[in-house]
Parts: sequence; C-alpha cells; structure tokens
Amino acid sequence: MTLKESEVMNGAKLMLMASQGLHQGGGPILKEAQTRPISRGKETEYKRPDARTEIVMEKDRLQRWKTTGVIALADCNLKAIPNEVWDCGSSARVLDVNNNSIQDVPNKISCLNSIQKLFLDGNGISDEAIRWEGLASLKYLTVLSFTRNQLMNLPSALGSLTSLRQLHVANNKLTSLPNEIGMLTRLEVLKANNNRITTVPECIGECSSLIEVDLSANLLSELPDTLGNLHNLKALHLSNNGLKSLPCTLFKHCLQLATLDLHNTEITMDVLRQFEGWEEFDERRRSKHQKQLDFRVVSSAQFDEGADKN
Repeated sequence: MTLKESEVMNGAKLMLMASQGLHQGGGPILKEAQTRPISRGKETEYKRPDARTEIVMEKDRLQRWKTTGVIALADCNLKAIPNEVWDCGSSARVLDVNNNSIQDVPNKISCLNSIQKLFLDGNGISDEAIRWEGLASLKYLTVLSFTRNQLMNLPSALGSLTSLRQLHVANNKLTSLPNEIGMLTRLEVLKANNNRITTVPECIGECSSLIEVDLSANLLSELPDTLGNLHNLKALHLSNNGLKSLPCTLFKHCLQLATLDLHNTEITMDVLRQFEGWEEFDERRRSKHQKQLDFRVVSSAQFDEGADKN
C-alpha cells in the first residue's frame, strides 16, 4: 500500500530495514510492483520504468554487490551461480543463493576469498555438485549452510574451514560426520538434524567452542563419551533417535548445559537420575525455563524435555 493508504501521519518518522541484511535493492526483477503513485496535481506525471530502465538496474547490481558486500540471489529460479558473482572477488562478504536449482558449486568460488557467509539451502545439491577444493580455501568463512539438499557425505576438506562458527547441514541424506570436524575448534553451532547419521565421531569433543548441537531425527543408538568435553555446550537436541542412554560425563562436565531435548528416545528419568551432575543440570534447566513455567500449569520439578517418567 501507499503511505497515504497506510494512514501514516505527517511528521511521522520511518525506519527502512533490510531483512537480515540480505534482501537489498537492485537484485533480479521478478515482477513489477503492484502499487500506484499518489496523484500530485501539477507535478510531473509518474511514468512506470520501461524495459531499458530495468536493464540498467540489472547492470547496476554488480556495483551494488561490490559496495554492500552482499550478493542476494535467493528465490530467483537460478540454475547456476551467475558469472558476474565471481567479478565481485574480495568485495563479497555474503552470498545467498537459497531456494534455487543450482547444481554446481564450482572451483571459481575460491575467488570470493573474503566471503564470510555462504547460504546454499534448498537447491537439491548432491555430493558431485560441490568442488570442495575451492570451497575449502575460503579461510574467512564463518557460516556455511547446506540445509535441504541431497548431500550424502561431507568430505575431509571440511576441516580446512577453521574459521567456521556455524555449520548447517540439516535435512540431507548424511550417514556420518567426518573425523575432520574435530579441526573446527571455533565452531559454535552444529545443526545436522533430519539426516541418516548412525554414529558421531569421538573427535566431536575437540570442537571446544560448540554452544548448540542439533542431532535430532537421525539413526543414533549411542553417543561418544567425548561429548562431555564440550564445556561451553548450552543446548543439545537429540529427539527422535534410538538412544537409550547418554555419555556419563555429560552433566558432570558440561556445566553450562541448560537445554536437553530427548523426545521420542528410550531414555527415562530413572536413567538420568543416575548420572553425576544431574541435580545441578536440572536446576539450570528449571531456572532457564522459569518464565515459561510460570505461564503453564506445569510443576517446576517436572522434566518435560522428552524423558519418560518411569
């Protein structure tokens, strides 16, 4: 709607915001806006942009990408990453090509040598589509997201991304995590839920910066004892797995853990009470969720994160 239709009063202050800093102007034009200008009497009559204007805007987007460092190409029906993206070189900080049909992540991606965030969600990408030699050279990459693709394996080259802080590989077909994941000592968030992972490597304990781990909806029957080495861990999501117990050191050593999701596992309250450090964990959990408990008809002593009572 127009400002007049939204009844914004004269003198009001407006703030223009780009959602998550990714959706900035000058990107591909998908359709014309369905708004119409307000008639201003004697002022020059408004004219809609013609095709030539749109072409100019397309040419201008490369300069805009270089200026902002943000390449926003989500939901553009792309089958490949446009060649002009590579022209951004070291100017690029963020590349978002979510929800397209991109089937090739070429070695050329190495030319974006200052990129910090790479979003490739929802493209149907398979293992063969990624040239990891180029991807692994991105030494400043902090966020890598491959959610909702067709990945079956993560290669050892993943360990080269030592600046990585967030790794999102949920909703793929992964059966395992590479041992080299232990080299990601700055990793804070690991989301690998909704895969087919049967085992977690012991080297996960070397990811000393991990704060949140989501391994829910996999095929796990046990977890390595080294999980207790994650002293900064605050949230652990394990629902919908075949787990019957947890590493014995989890509550004893993970002294910041306050969220533990065990829905649809075989772990019971009787099992949890036997672990050293359970009482301290339960106190942290109840303290964290106290506000929510105040608004629910739930006893503050009840563990409602998935463990059976009996």
